Amino acid sequence: MREIGKVSSDGIDFGKTAQDYAKHRAGFPSLIFDLLRERGIGLAGQSLVDLGTGTGTLARGFAAQGVEVIGVDPAEAILEQARLMAEEEGVRVTFQQGSSEATGLDNVRFDVVTAGQCWHWFEATKATKECQRILKPGGYIVICHFDWLPLPGNVVSATESLISKHNPAWEMSGGTGIYPQWTIDLATGGFEEIETFSRDLRVRYSHEDWRGRIRASAGVSASLSPEAVAAFDTEHGDLLRRDFSDDPLFIPHRLWCAVARKPQG
Repeated sequence: MREIGKVSSDGIDFGKTAQDYAKHRAGFPSLIFDLLRERGIGLAGQSLVDLGTGTGTLARGFAAQGVEVIGVDPAEAILEQARLMAEEEGVRVTFQQGSSEATGLDNVRFDVVTAGQCWHWFEATKATKECQRILKPGGYIVICHFDWLPLPGNVVSATESLISKHNPAWEMSGGTGIYPQWTIDLATGGFEEIETFSRDLRVRYSHEDWRGRIRASAGVSASLSPEAVAAFDTEHGDLLRRDFSDDPLFIPHRLWCAVARKPQG
């Protein structure tokens, strides 16, 4: 899980993945809410903005805890899915179109800003400035990822190789799920008390869900033509049946978070 809900300048459009995105992307594990709550984040009554919200996996989870949440994303097709999912779950989230660099939200209003699976799409200098603008003094910023891990010989590594075969322009393979640069972004953006933490987990995927999950990625449906997506998906299905026949699959992932605070004065 490496990308979320972003229309970018290089032609990647997650609006094209909306159906698969909503159905097959597992989202963040519930553990993240426990770990953040221990740090005073996601408490009932807090106000929170979720940037690059996508289908609202973080936004909906925080809303279920009694947090007042606004989810912001540039892709309206993804936001439509987010609204449907929030309604089905019986949680209240305001989803609105906008960018991380210019949310259009009020100054100094929010207790928390989150960015899940999306900071790499942002212009960091502008995004940190915008977060400083909308956060209250002492407010928190949280950057988090939940990434699949390509290990030697595993299904993730094989899948990434196949994506690269069909989309040579894709440059997101081989990730470690750890992002030291983003702590630098926070520090240079004026945030303090920076902390990082991570946990490794396995996520259960049926073959159908793994294929759907990969279709909903930046390297496939968000950037390839429908015909190219179909060709990729057919070969991906063949790969799974031939080399990774266990169904379900248990995919290694790493949950990683960076937490920081806006200065009090």
